Amino acid sequence: MVPSEVITVFVTMLILVDPFGLVPIYLSLTGELSPKRKRTTILKAVGTALVALTLFILIGREILLVLGIHPGSFYIAGGIIFFIISLDLILGKRQRTKSSPHEPELEDIGVFPLGIPILAGPGTITTIILYISETDNQFLMGWVLFGSIVIALSLAVVTMATGELILRVLHRTGVQVIQRLMGMILCGLAVQFVYEGLQKLEVL
Repeated sequence: MVPSEVITVFVTMLILVDPFGLVPIYLSLTGELSPKRKRTTILKAVGTALVALTLFILIGREILLVLGIHPGSFYIAGGIIFFIISLDLILGKRQRTKSSPHEPELEDIGVFPLGIPILAGPGTITTIILYISETDNQFLMGWVLFGSIVIALSLAVVTMATGELILRVLHRTGVQVIQRLMGMILCGLAVQFVYEGLQKLEVL
């Protein structure tokens, strides 16, 4: 792997985890909790996401093999998901791949919906499966993905723990500007993924 590939993997994972965009959601879900419960919720959410995403690093390639899905098809599907997420970020909407129609119980919000699907959402899982299934060195890519996830989730811990301070400093407008910039980057990645998928299917 060349440094540019490592950077691309890291940036993609960081955008999908979306630590800054997580702040308003986290504060709205934990507004009634005590400081101790908030800390416990953060650790539970990050732990849940880390376990779930690590599992897909380990078995992502096997999932495609068992289901008989061509990597090119999965690239195109991933590109479509990225495009939907990028539109939500650019337009300032709550991400459709990270929302739930049900109100969670306060005791469970660390696992659902904060851990899954907010931190470990479909876009993040799809990205992991794509990268791990297409690499020539699964071991190295696995470690790059794991390291990227750990860094992104660590930043999510910081943003959640200091969420009220971040909103005071950046205000909601500042958070929205960051989200829109990340959305533009992700939109470009979405088009690239679809293009590479069509190449792998020998359509182009």
